[in-house]
Formats: sequence, C-alpha cells, structure tokens
Amino acid sequence: MSENYDVVVIGAGAGGLFTAARLQHQGYRVLVVERLDKVGGRASTTDVDGFKVNDGAIVIEVGGVTERTCREVGAPFEIREPSPPILYRIKGKDVDVTGGGWGFLLQKLTRQGAKLVSGIGAARKDDGLPEEEMTLHEWVSKYTKNEGVHGIFRNMAASVFAVGSEDLPARVFLTYFTRKSAFKRFGFHPEGTIGLWKGLAAAFERDGGELRLSTEVGAILLEDDRVAGVRLADGSVVSAPVVVSNVGPAATVRLIGREHVPADYLELVDRADRPTAMLTVNFASRERLIEAPGMLSFASSRRLAYMANYTDVCPEMAPEGWHLYVGTSVPKPSVGEFDEAAEYELLMEDLRDTIPGFDERARILSRVTTKDGWPPQRAVAGYDLTHDTPFAGLWNVGDAVKEYANGGTTACAETAEIVAGKIAQAFTPALV
Repeated sequence: MSENYDVVVIGAGAGGLFTAARLQHQGYRVLVVERLDKVGGRASTTDVDGFKVNDGAIVIEVGGVTERTCREVGAPFEIREPSPPILYRIKGKDVDVTGGGWGFLLQKLTRQGAKLVSGIGAARKDDGLPEEEMTLHEWVSKYTKNEGVHGIFRNMAASVFAVGSEDLPARVFLTYFTRKSAFKRFGFHPEGTIGLWKGLAAAFERDGGELRLSTEVGAILLEDDRVAGVRLADGSVVSAPVVVSNVGPAATVRLIGREHVPADYLELVDRADRPTAMLTVNFASRERLIEAPGMLSFASSRRLAYMANYTDVCPEMAPEGWHLYVGTSVPKPSVGEFDEAAEYELLMEDLRDTIPGFDERARILSRVTTKDGWPPQRAVAGYDLTHDTPFAGLWNVGDAVKEYANGGTTACAETAEIVAGKIAQAFTPALV
C-alpha cells in the first residue's frame, strides 16, 4: 500500500517539528515520522519519579527565531525567564554581569582583561577575526595564561556549542558573540523542554498535519536523481515529492544507501560527521542548593561547565517541596573517544566542591552521556554541511547543517526557516 503527501519529515526533533509546522501552516500536507514514542528528540524530557528531567537541551532562547516561529504558526511559547539569567562563579563569588558585558566579566578575572576585550572588539570587523584554523583555546592563549579566563571561555563554548575550546574555531565563537543574538535571553518551560515541542506538535496537527510516533523509516526512496518518498520499517511506502531529514546527513545517507550517493557528497558527509559529547548529572534536593535563579557558569572547574536551577521559575518540574537541578560537562576530548568513568568522576568532584555536602544533600536522579549517534551536536560548529543534497526534493535540517556560528535548538529553528523557504520556492502544494 502507498500513501501520498506533499512532504515527509523524518524525525520529530526541533528541526523536524519547526519545518513541519511551518510547511503545514503554509498549506502543504505534511507527515512527520518519529521512531521514539515522544516528540523533541535530543531536546525532550523524561519523567523520573515525578521529576521532569530534560534529556538534552535545557534552555530555550527568548526573542529569536524559536519564539518567532511559534508566533507565526500559532503555537504556545510559555518560556519563563530567570532574572538574572546567568551568574558566573568567580573566585568563590557568584557574579551578575548583566549589562556589564565582556569588559566587566573579564576584568573580574585578570588585569589583562582589557587586552581580551580589545581582541573581541576587533572581531566585530571582518579583518579582526582570526583565521579558520585557530581554536578558541589558542586565541585566548594569545592574550593570557590565566586559568580563570580560559575556564570562562571553555565553559561558554561548552554551554553554547557543546564542545571544548580546544575543538571550537575561535572565529565561530567570536562571530556568535559579536554579530548574533548570543543567547542574551533564555528560560525554561514548566513542563520541561518537551512542553515547547508538544505545543508545536499540537499546532501542526491542528492545521491538519499528521504525526506518527513509534514509527521508523527504513529507507528514503529515489527515482533517478529525485526523491520519491520513504519506505517505513513495516514495509509500507509513503510517496512524496519532498523529504526533509532531521536525523543528520550521515544517517540520511544510510537511509538512501551509500551506493546511490555521489562520491563527492559522500566525502563531505564523512568529513563533517564529527559529533560532540556531553555528560549530565540530574539531581534534586529538599533544600535550595545554589543561589542562581537560572544558570550558574564557572571560571574554575575541572569539567563542570554549568549548572541550572529549574525550579526557582518552574516549580512544576519537580514534586512539591523539591528543587530540581542539572550539572553538565564536556569531556576531554569533546570529539572522539574519552574515558567516561574518569570524566564522570571529575564532574562529580566539581559538584561536591560547588555544593558542600553534595552526597548527603542531593539525590541523583540520572546520569546521561550524549555522544556518537545521540550527541548534543551532530557537527562541531563551523564544520556544518549545507542543507542541500544532490537529490531534488531532499533537504537536511537540524544541528549538523547549522548556519555559521550558531548552536542548539535556536540553530535548528533557523535551519527549518531556511529550508521551508526553499521548499516554498521549489514546490507548490499538490494535495489539499
């Protein structure tokens, strides 16, 4: 049996849902196929004994493309912003740099802060950006050896791009913080991050879209150099002139069959398939463990990049009387193999240093390692592929085809906006 749609979207993660909602709202007949039993993918939420524990992405940007997309398709955007959004633990004190910018932050760490601020200022001009090959760690080392400064940059790279400063191009980091929104406003969803995706999926279905959970795609079907639809794992065929893949270019190639893909594109995909890794400890307590109402980042840590305090602004994420937290680190190396047990021990040592009596006061809910086929980012920022493929009607969205110097769910929303625009230019809805 065969079904017909204008568009099939593979994967109900951020990029897939944003694309599907946009296209359905514009009059296309869209089917979303998701192998998991819930929406959100690596930015979803799991219930652990009544706690809403986020699986990956924990904060959502406010005022950017994510919120704009929700407004355009009529999806709810119920994100609560902590104030201040982030504190930095510097020399044992939690510092609010809201409004003070880089100069205020760096001068709290070192007298050489002015030199770094000057370097950041130069990056606002095209000729002030470092060459592509220079890593962020190398760029900071030009100005200072101060470990606190290196720690701030390392942990910012981990927080925004899910990669260590030794693996992130300095040009990417500086472009993001000098020319883009730079995540100035963000917050949490009271249902956990999945709440955003549930609202988006509901808007998609309200407009007539179809969402199938617990349904796996077995193959992407081609007719010559054009996409023809997909074959599901149960053997049924869904015909469509447009397929949007949210599973990453490497997995998309496997669904096509490597033997059907041009060699030059295969080479690009193989080279860009560099997933990053993160380690996360979700924990709770009957008492408030940190003063930060949102995020807490660190100048000095072994591995701990940031902690988040969900329940100051979203008490619904925990049973009554409980506080919910997360601590996250990026391993060394952040790309490739690493010693998982040793990295977790370093993360735990940081948590114990940050929260006196951690072992007695905190209840660990879960430890989660995201890597390999289920990474925090499928490509290191700056090494992303284009959304386009060699096949007419087939596009990639998501965190392996990000626009330059962007990251996280915001980058996924941006790819969806771009690809939906390309589809609208190339294909007219045929099925009403």
